[in-house]
Amino acid sequence: MYEVTIKKSFSAAHLLKEIGGKCEELHGHNFLVEISVAAESLNEEGLLIDFRVVKRWTDEALEALDHKYLNELDYFKNRNPSSEAIARFLHERIGEKARQAKVALSRVTVWESDNSRVTYSL
Repeated sequence: MYEVTIKKSFSAAHLLKEIGGKCEELHGHNFLVEISVAAESLNEEGLLIDFRVVKRWTDEALEALDHKYLNELDYFKNRNPSSEAIARFLHERIGEKARQAKVALSRVTVWESDNSRVTYSL
């Protein structure tokens, strides 16, 4: 199995309801996102996929989140905009494009700090 991973970052604000502590107050993060796609075989060019393609998919998905107050976005209206929910949001958006390109979106990792990350995979 081959796997390709790219990293991108975005900045956003949010607050998390009913979890207790400081995170219930409005605050922001400089999130780091890792997007990994996988396949059993390589294409005719000897690549799993061009890194630029995965970067483009990620940029398109992050456009909806970057420099936004996440609680105001439709996707997060009825759920906490946690790192877990952000990872799933990105997986849903990028996963469809990966399927069309005949690769699997193997995982999405969202870092909200240097020490805290969440990974979502199917």
